[in-house]
Amino acid sequence: MASSVTGDAETAISADSSTKRRGGGWITFPFMIATLLGLTIAAWGWLLNLIVYLIEEFNVKSIAAAQIANIVSGCICMVPAVAAIASDSFFGTIPVISVSAFISLMGVALLTLTASLDTLRPRPCETASILCQSPSKTQLGVLYTAITLASIGTGGTRFTLATAGANQYEKTKDQGSFFNWFFFTTYLAGAISATAIVYTEDNISWTLGFGLSVAANFFSFLVFVSGKRFYKHDKPLGSPFTSLLCVIFAALRKRKAVVSTNEKDYHNESITMPTKSFRFFNRAALKQEDEVKPDGTIRNPWRLCSVQQVEDFKAVIRIIPLALATIFLSTPIAMQLSLTVLQGLVMDRRLGPSFKIPAGSLQVITLLSTCLFIIVNDRVLYPFYQKLTGKHLTPLQRVGIGHAFNILSMAVTAIVEAKRLKIVQKGHFLGSSSVADMRGLPFPRECSSVLSRVSRVYEKHRNIDNLGGDWDMFLHKHCFDRSDSKDHGVVTR
Repeated sequence: MASSVTGDAETAISADSSTKRRGGGWITFPFMIATLLGLTIAAWGWLLNLIVYLIEEFNVKSIAAAQIANIVSGCICMVPAVAAIASDSFFGTIPVISVSAFISLMGVALLTLTASLDTLRPRPCETASILCQSPSKTQLGVLYTAITLASIGTGGTRFTLATAGANQYEKTKDQGSFFNWFFFTTYLAGAISATAIVYTEDNISWTLGFGLSVAANFFSFLVFVSGKRFYKHDKPLGSPFTSLLCVIFAALRKRKAVVSTNEKDYHNESITMPTKSFRFFNRAALKQEDEVKPDGTIRNPWRLCSVQQVEDFKAVIRIIPLALATIFLSTPIAMQLSLTVLQGLVMDRRLGPSFKIPAGSLQVITLLSTCLFIIVNDRVLYPFYQKLTGKHLTPLQRVGIGHAFNILSMAVTAIVEAKRLKIVQKGHFLGSSSVADMRGLPFPRECSSVLSRVSRVYEKHRNIDNLGGDWDMFLHKHCFDRSDSKDHGVVTR
């Protein structure tokens, strides 16, 4: 009797310790959200103003700076796929987030060094000169290393953190609540970066602005690591690509076999019968002679797959259109963000006599409107639609509505840019119309003497690039708005 009681007690203790060891639940929420907040502030803090930093501090041409920023944004969007494979197949989400956050910290810290050390930047353009020193190979090497590390770290934590956070909850409702908080926190952190940090970079110093990003990244890294004992750690499941390739090879080898309607002809584990969609791949689960051992296991996984493997492969095929749609959605958004910065640099952004909105901060409009629209959608629009029609909007229908708004947004952007260029083309350019027309911007009176000289050189050479310097950088540094040395207009090529 005593041994029975002892055994029951040991079982209870073992079950309790197993539950504690498994972890998860709402206790992990503050760690996940604080990590997300810090990492997002750090990432957007350097990314939003990257174009301006390249133009002002590295003498990079405006279009080249926009191209670099677009490439960086593209890489940040691609790295999550690699991080997802690494976490699901080999390491798990928690280690991947920890390593990525540390890599991001190293990248932002190195970027801060480029802003603080004069030897890591080219000399500023000389006053009243169109000659601007290009960055050396060493300076570009350090800069690109910093951007690469920061991009890898940002991409590695971007959606892996969302997956890890949702995996802490058992109930679907709790997972949905976490995702709502995830996106709200993401855009709120972006808004903080687009205002406070970008303003610091433009009006105080780049070193301090990037330093704030380093501090936010370091804070989030410490918070995430400190909550490690509370997390539920998912075991890696192995490479998913091996299973997908097995289905393809097995189906091709049996391409001449007749697809059966009898579930006994298939190798079943949990699902008894493959679905009728994409029926060609059902052949991968068809059992043939000597493909199954007496104990029911498969002899060669490249010749016979389970029904579950076949259905998983079909699920991947079904989400390909959604993935492609995401690519087409992200591309115009990235272009629009970089165009917003370039347009902002040639706009009058003054609010009152002493305050000017930084060009990188204009994107806060997008971030804040997204935060607001998430709340309005969940609390007002979707409940109203449900009450009005008695139906729920499916996730795909919501994505479709988002695509429609994105198309409308790009159309408005194109109209505004066309209108701006039309106004420029109809302007009067103070006797330097040939140069001004070429650059696409009406020049202020402060530049008239300089432009007259440059115009004569241009008329001689018939090619502004023969001037030997960076025309965009010269105007940005020494011509536009001479009263404010920190924020000039930049001519876009």
